[in-house]
Amino acid sequence: MTTTEFNSNLTGLQKNLEAFARQLTNNEDDAKDLMQETFLKALIYKEKYVNHNNFKAWVYTIMKNIFINNYRRTKKANTIIDQSEDLYYLNISNINTDTDPQSIINSIELERGIKMLDEDFRKAFDMYNDGYKYKEIADCLHLTIGTVKSRIFYSRKKLMNQLSEFCPN
Repeated sequence: MTTTEFNSNLTGLQKNLEAFARQLTNNEDDAKDLMQETFLKALIYKEKYVNHNNFKAWVYTIMKNIFINNYRRTKKANTIIDQSEDLYYLNISNINTDTDPQSIINSIELERGIKMLDEDFRKAFDMYNDGYKYKEIADCLHLTIGTVKSRIFYSRKKLMNQLSEFCPN
């Protein structure tokens, strides 16, 4: 396939690729970026297209792979790895999407339940929920790590009993 034929075939797919990009991204600007990346990769790797039988599938695969790689990259960038003993993966979003009335009521009830905890238990529980590690909580409250862990455990257990109507089980 000559360069002119290649470019002609690629530009002939533009409308279809735009629709596919919008379907993947659900965002006009991201779709345009995906289109540009796809065209760029197709042009860079045009020598790799050797089948000469399904050009459209080849270009669609490039677009899909770019989208998947970008998605994985952003997902990985938003993942925080805690380097403590337990190595928790924390996926924390700073955006609050709980705006429906039931979520608001649930959160009010949860806050009320937390306020009902004994002060010693509540301090450890609040610090843990704020992201402090067990060691940091223990040092701050002048307790052993075992005591901190048990206070957090019993606080959770008490909250689950108090708020059992909100549990899906």
